[in-house]
Amino acid sequence: MQTYGLFHLWQQGDWMTRGIALLLLAMSIASWTVIVLKGIELRHIARHAAHADAHFWDAQHVEAGMQTLGRPGSLFYDLADAGQAAVAHHEANRPRLHERIELSDWLARTMRSSVEDAAARLQRGLALLASIGATAPFVGLLGTVWGIYHALVAIGASGEASLDHVAGPVGEALVMTALGLMVAIPAVLGYNALTRISRGIVAKLNRFAHGLHALLLTGARPWPRKRAAQLVAGGRA
Repeated sequence: MQTYGLFHLWQQGDWMTRGIALLLLAMSIASWTVIVLKGIELRHIARHAAHADAHFWDAQHVEAGMQTLGRPGSLFYDLADAGQAAVAHHEANRPRLHERIELSDWLARTMRSSVEDAAARLQRGLALLASIGATAPFVGLLGTVWGIYHALVAIGASGEASLDHVAGPVGEALVMTALGLMVAIPAVLGYNALTRISRGIVAKLNRFAHGLHALLLTGARPWPRKRAAQLVAGGRA
């Protein structure tokens, strides 16, 4: 009785079969590395986004609010810092910029650029997951076709085409397709999940940028959320 399995497939495979198997293994390791590391990073940023939105607008002034946004390098801190730098630059170059660009337009352009940079940072590494999810099934299919070809050649050379001689080699070759799917499915699911999280963070950044834009233009501190809710409730009453 013949013994079949992954070890037999590897042992009987040629350089092409082994190369495809190693490529699928490398793709799997790369995709899981991105999923784990990017998931930890986005989870940390999402928690920080909730903290920033909860505490910044309750601060007495912008400088105090900056302390709630973390350190330089964090998305919300960099966005607020870019907004303040844009206002300072416009004021310092008022004779040259004032007649050409309004402060509102200059500030909006600077903060939009900061949000786009943050979105690009959040998307870093996700292209690899998309590429692996799109190509891994075809890499596995290539291994299957190559394995079936060699299995049929071997069967033809031996002159024995009974079921027990055909099922084993062909089944082993089809395992390559399954391996390709096992690599592709986590990559696709991870890409969709991480993209959804990053889009939510970008949406919070955009809302924060709109509020900060109004704050830096008017110089007025927005009402704390509880106070604003009381005012709305009082107005409805």
